[in-house]
Amino acid sequence: MTGYIIRRCIAAVIIAIGVTAVVYALLAFTGGSPAVAALGTHANRYTIAIWNKDHGYDRPLVVQIASYVWDIVQFKFGYSYKQGQSVGALLNENAGRTAYLSGAALVLALLIAIPLGIVQAVKRNSIGDYVATAATFTLYSMPSFFLGLILIQIFALDLHVFPALVSDNVTTTWQAIVHPLQLTLPILTLAGLTVAGFSRYMRSSALDALAQDYIRLARAKGLSERLVLTRHLLRNACLPIITLVGLSIPGLLAGNIITEALFNYPGLGLLFYDSLQNLDYPVLLAYTVIGGVLTVIGNLLADIAVTVADPRVRVD
Repeated sequence: MTGYIIRRCIAAVIIAIGVTAVVYALLAFTGGSPAVAALGTHANRYTIAIWNKDHGYDRPLVVQIASYVWDIVQFKFGYSYKQGQSVGALLNENAGRTAYLSGAALVLALLIAIPLGIVQAVKRNSIGDYVATAATFTLYSMPSFFLGLILIQIFALDLHVFPALVSDNVTTTWQAIVHPLQLTLPILTLAGLTVAGFSRYMRSSALDALAQDYIRLARAKGLSERLVLTRHLLRNACLPIITLVGLSIPGLLAGNIITEALFNYPGLGLLFYDSLQNLDYPVLLAYTVIGGVLTVIGNLLADIAVTVADPRVRVD
């Protein structure tokens, strides 16, 4: 087990470095210029050339990539000339709020999706199963901004239960935690889309588990249905969900772009949205790299968690 984890960690580091290099190269080949973004469209060629030389953008692309990768290894993400502060400071300022929003949505989605999937499997082909399937397929095919707009219309404009936008007073992670009503609609938006995917996998996994011999044996021993489901079915059926949780981490980060922009929530997603409008290349690059690194980390954590949770998985 230890050797497996070490090998996976080394592979994850190599892949993360590769992702960083590829993202930097792709952004360089798009034709965008950090100098123009920093100096404005009216800057002349001489001014741009001086700026590029001062900031190292006149070097060969391979040298720029190697320098940026080395900076990332040291947790240096560059400087935002549009906002006048380091990218690292911007990430630190907004990461906590995004982590809270994504974490709350993920926990809520799991609390709903796991029981829902099991109930659908146990009551398969019933009216409730058909209704839940139709609802989850509808949510799964629905864009996040459309679901958010529906929730705003119903709960904010019609019923006046929750605010349509997050207040400007929510500027810290602690303020986001102590004002749950402000975050209810953003959390429901993210959780609703996640529930749709998780519950389908959970239903399929539970159906497979219900057909196994150990379930029949548990029932033959006279165990109650509750014990059969909680003690024997739940752990085995949840194994695919462990993998999905790891893979959903970068997905939630990407989904936050639309959700945070829609609800004016001050997190990494809104930071990326504003940077995209302002062509703030250092922030765009750092956000994209973080998404790639989170994908690698999510896969690594999912592999390790499945190995720990399932004794049948043997690794050398």
